Amino acid sequence: MVADGTAADGVVERRWAVFHRWGPYVLLAAGTVLSLSAADAIGMTDGERRLSCVLVAAGVVLQLAWGRAEDRRPGPTTESACYYAARWAVGFVLTWTNPLFAFYAVIGYFGVGRQLPRHLVKPGLLATAVTLAGSQSGGLPPGDGLGWVLFGAILLVNALLVALFAHFGDLEEERVRTQAETIAELERTNAALQQVLDENAALHTQLLVQAREAGVADERRRLAAEIHDTLAQGLTGIIAQLQAVAGTTDPDLIRVHAGRATDLARESLGEARRSVHNLAPVALDGDGLPQALEKTVAEWGERTGARADCTVTGTAEPLHEEVAATLLRIAQEALSNASRHAAATRVGVTLSYIGDEVTLDIRDDGRGFDPRVRPARTGSGGFGLDGMRARAERIAGSLTVESEPGHGTAVSARVPLVRHD
Repeated sequence: MVADGTAADGVVERRWAVFHRWGPYVLLAAGTVLSLSAADAIGMTDGERRLSCVLVAAGVVLQLAWGRAEDRRPGPTTESACYYAARWAVGFVLTWTNPLFAFYAVIGYFGVGRQLPRHLVKPGLLATAVTLAGSQSGGLPPGDGLGWVLFGAILLVNALLVALFAHFGDLEEERVRTQAETIAELERTNAALQQVLDENAALHTQLLVQAREAGVADERRRLAAEIHDTLAQGLTGIIAQLQAVAGTTDPDLIRVHAGRATDLARESLGEARRSVHNLAPVALDGDGLPQALEKTVAEWGERTGARADCTVTGTAEPLHEEVAATLLRIAQEALSNASRHAAATRVGVTLSYIGDEVTLDIRDDGRGFDPRVRPARTGSGGFGLDGMRARAERIAGSLTVESEPGHGTAVSARVPLVRHD
């Protein structure tokens, strides 16, 4: 839109330039032809005829001289003001000798802003109005009192028109100036916008690099937590079964413990493969979360010899695989902590479907601890509570831990109920 307006303004400006260059010649020629044609009708004397010819030649010479000077000094200057005054004087005297020369004198209304300083524009227009009023009233000087009255009335009308045109000229000048300022402001805004776009592109590139690095770090944390929650626990169970084998010579017990160790090894191998591919836990293959949780609790109780109860409340619904996997991993880690650190003899696990949330509670009667004291990270892991909390928060959930030395521990995870699609 701005570009189209600028192009149109350029065309208009070029046409005005052509008019200012050749218009005075055309108007002077028209006034000369008409004046000489009507010379006898209005009673021009021989002296007025000769004077008119001299002034017409002077007007041509003046225009030729100004045509060369205007290219060197555009805009209102002292030379342009002198040119305007000389041209007005030639037109005024010509109109005095013959009113039809007003066709040439009217050129004073055009381009006055290009040739006169701002404070001389209105006086210049008024001087041109005097010349035209004299022509319109029958010629200068008026012959009698009525002629002077007619001249004054016509001059007043012309003066009012001049004032009106001057006002319109001021408005047009203000519009042009405002348009120029708007275009300049748009150019500055475009430059600033381009700078912002460049900065955004650089920031986008930087964010991509940071996101890539964060993704790598998150994947490392995920794998570390998966190894801790699966392989480490599986290996711990295998070691416990092998230690039990080493302490007995009963073939039946040896067969039972060896079978358990083999099952744990297979399960751990499957978990390792699934951890690498970020798949659901083995226990969820073909089962929903309630069944997988009951099976996990039962196997833990059989392996540790502790009493383990699992309860499901509410209407069980099929959960999104990520939600189900997260809750099962939290339960596995809490059970592992109960056997490895709390020496619990009884554990209760409750899975509750409450409205648009799923709650998992694991309580044990172990030795407990002070939650305000952060346990030191050990070489065996240290991903326990932090890992469980990170898992819950990853799916917009939360995890709270209540414990007291000598009074057991309660872990509660609350996550949104996202149904399986």
